[in-house]
Amino acid sequence: MKPLLIVDGYNVIGAWELAARKRWAFEECRERLTVRLEEYAAYHGCETWLVFDGTKSERRVRSMETRGAVRVVYTRHGETADQYIERLCDEQPRHREVRVATNDSVEQLVILGRGAARVPARELLREMEQAQDAQRARIGPPAVKRDLLIHRLPKEQAEALEKMRRGVHEGD
Repeated sequence: MKPLLIVDGYNVIGAWELAARKRWAFEECRERLTVRLEEYAAYHGCETWLVFDGTKSERRVRSMETRGAVRVVYTRHGETADQYIERLCDEQPRHREVRVATNDSVEQLVILGRGAARVPARELLREMEQAQDAQRARIGPPAVKRDLLIHRLPKEQAEALEKMRRGVHEGD
């Protein structure tokens, strides 16, 4: 069984210094966090749930979508992300590795009592950055393919143009 990572979305966004510095809107933060978690989950081979708090929204029902290896949940009106995360932890078998990313100290204590490990939001952000760097290093720099027009010309024309470029005249 794959390890499980549960992320309190708004909590992690609140700790994301880059998002604050760039002044991304919440929608952009949610999208960027989802994409980064997709990459992280694929790299680490873990099941990942990203939970956004809908307690103050007008959403009457919980919504859920799957994005790559990430299941994104928006809780319904009156339901906090913490409540959903606690229930999700309770549903897991005791032998499964479960990690919860949140900075909420009360939530950290609750999930520890339910057998999950806590991950501070900044630590998760750092882990995501390291995974992204490792993927880039493994892939390497992008190959630069130089598809120049001169390479597509017939040999005689290419040679004539090269002579012109170098300033060589027929009689020289």
